[in-house]
Amino acid sequence: MKPEAIKDCFLVNGRVELTANVEIFERIKKPPIYEVVRVINKVPLFLEDHLDRMRESAKIVDYHIERKDKDIEKDIKELINKNGIENLNVKLLCTDIEGMGQIFLAYFIKSFYPPEEYYKEGIHTILFHYERENPNAKIQMASFREEVARELEKNNAFEALLVNKDGYIPEGSRSNMFFVKGDRIYTAPKGDVLLGITRKYILQVCEKLNIKIIEENIHMEDLKKLDGAFMSGTSVNVLPISSVDDIKLDSVNNRIIKEVNNLYVNKMKAYIESKTL
Repeated sequence: MKPEAIKDCFLVNGRVELTANVEIFERIKKPPIYEVVRVINKVPLFLEDHLDRMRESAKIVDYHIERKDKDIEKDIKELINKNGIENLNVKLLCTDIEGMGQIFLAYFIKSFYPPEEYYKEGIHTILFHYERENPNAKIQMASFREEVARELEKNNAFEALLVNKDGYIPEGSRSNMFFVKGDRIYTAPKGDVLLGITRKYILQVCEKLNIKIIEENIHMEDLKKLDGAFMSGTSVNVLPISSVDDIKLDSVNNRIIKEVNNLYVNKMKAYIESKTL
């Protein structure tokens, strides 16, 4: 795979390596199990949930991650301290390399956090016909990512909504999707998507706000009937969608989306504060 570690150094099975040493990345030949964790004020956000999901992804493809959670947490702390970084995304990656056995990498990656204007104006998205073979497992597929990136650039879009063979939209290329109709929020059933960590906390927030969640896929033909939509993810939190192809949505002014965003941000801040005491 292409080397993607940035900053001064990264960790291999707990051992510090200089980022200039790209040999180990070049030796990764098969799609690895991975997670991306956002670090805010030196705190890896919702780390326990990310590690649980990473192990679940491995289990789905009959793989076992040997490194312990406490050691992975130490890896991230050392990565933060060695590089002097307070806010950036960390990638955790596990795979087998011929002649080395199982390796576990922790490294910083290029991270983009939407500017305030994206939340005020909403984002443009496109429809992209694609169906994941294993929607519940987070496995890196380079060809898929490259194809989506080309389409996003061509259409000046921020995210692609994946459309399956029946015309339904279970998720985004790198996010979970939520669609608002009246006083209800629609999102894909658990078996159809990667269960995002942000998604998990959004569902908790909706329960607290007494907002009805319908776990049901939206058909592409029904997009015009929506009152709003938003995507969620590690780097974006709750991000309103202003358009899907040529369909306009007034998501930025939707009361439900605003309430969900505010309470989610509060939950995120509470977690960070609990880890910095």
